[in-house]
Amino acid sequence: MKKILIASMVTLAALATGGCAVTSGQSTVGQYVDDATIATRVKARFAEDTQVSAMRIQVEALKGTVQLAGFATSQAEKDRAGQLARATPDVKEVRNNIIVRPATNN
Repeated sequence: MKKILIASMVTLAALATGGCAVTSGQSTVGQYVDDATIATRVKARFAEDTQVSAMRIQVEALKGTVQLAGFATSQAEKDRAGQLARATPDVKEVRNNIIVRPATNN
């Protein structure tokens, strides 16, 4: 079941980044593909990690710089997401713009 979830997340990430134009800052099609691969790798790491929610955190990559956005339920989750992104191959820099918003029990 976990492998299916990870494969689904990777596929969704690839589809989400697939609609972007190469002219959004990448110099070549190759760079665009590299950035899409980096973003997919980061999302896959989130999906495999028990502390980070891959569903609440968006990942974008541009020229090896990864930007994280979305919401975390704790500072520890935000920090862990940044650590996972930094440990991903070909990531040069991480901009962690995740907002910490504790979960509410409604």
